[in-house]
Amino acid sequence: MAETLGEIVAETLLETVKIEERNCPGGMKLGVITLDAPKSLHALTLEMIRAIDGALVRWASDDAIACVVLQSSTDKAFCAGGDVRSLRSAVFDQPGVVPNPQALAFFAEEYRLDHRIHTYVKPLLVWGGGIVMGGGLGLMAGASHRVVTESTRIAMPEITIGLFPDVGGSWFLGRMPGRSGLFLGLTGAPLNAADALFTGLGDYFLRQEERAMVLDALALAQWQASPPANHQQLNRLLRGFSAPVSMLPVSEVRANFDAIAALTQAPTLPEVVAAIAAYDGESAWLQKAAHSLDKGAPSSAALVWAMRERTRHLSLAQVFQLELIVAVQCCAHADFREGVRALLIDKDNAPQWQPASLADVSATYLDEYFVAPWSKHPLADLPI
Repeated sequence: MAETLGEIVAETLLETVKIEERNCPGGMKLGVITLDAPKSLHALTLEMIRAIDGALVRWASDDAIACVVLQSSTDKAFCAGGDVRSLRSAVFDQPGVVPNPQALAFFAEEYRLDHRIHTYVKPLLVWGGGIVMGGGLGLMAGASHRVVTESTRIAMPEITIGLFPDVGGSWFLGRMPGRSGLFLGLTGAPLNAADALFTGLGDYFLRQEERAMVLDALALAQWQASPPANHQQLNRLLRGFSAPVSMLPVSEVRANFDAIAALTQAPTLPEVVAAIAAYDGESAWLQKAAHSLDKGAPSSAALVWAMRERTRHLSLAQVFQLELIVAVQCCAHADFREGVRALLIDKDNAPQWQPASLADVSATYLDEYFVAPWSKHPLADLPI
């Protein structure tokens, strides 16, 4: 029996990831990766990271694969981040071990995947509807075609758990308009679809309800053997599905851009933090952001500032290499364990940070986060 267009001709099913190949005209195929862990809002595990990366590696050298789609199985979330509960447990199981083997494996393979997405030659579409947080944004930020919808809710709230905006955050936050990336890193303030378009985290605004129609259209598209031509084909297709601008919500970042610039214009971190804390304007979004910074880990705020300074002139690969050092060191410090406990385990939202204030974060203490705990970097082979 002849294969029909759009038919799934190859399928790999894991408990949390579905990998498919769909027929397209002219013998070309569409690669589709679907995150399927709805109870955790598709939070990434090491098994999921390996499955996604393995598919991308295979498809990169498969001339029949014209385009790749990365999505989730539900509308509520694309990906709510990494599985930080398991990471915290691993850190407790092997106290004092630096780097923690499980943390190192998770972050190293996650960042390698994120770097691959940033540098993928074939068009890669990420459907970023619903919640996109932390590691989910790592998957989305580097894709060639990023769709946001009316339900998109993006955040990098690592300051609430004693981490820092990783997964390339040190790269894309620094490339946002003005000093908005610094503000978002310090506060973990949420973004909607309009914010994503304004800050450069999204490319196309589509209706969430049209996702299945878009996938069908991709399976019927006239793809070619040329990746540049296929990038243009995907551009045209997504523009054809674009939702009216009138459906976009108000961009809080755009609306408060001048205020953000004023709050972050000081040359030192303590001055910037004090300015944000003293905000007394009418924006509820800015008020909530200031509250999040006030309740967040002082060590995380210091890391956001330090990473912004240290990565200013680094390549993408160098950014991921530095982030890996800092991430495994975060796992060796108390604030990460305490932040996950307070937010996700005991849920008392009363973390006891150590150091307890920004004034207590000494330069010597901060330098500990930038000490590589290995002789050869696990990501030394990333192309620079």
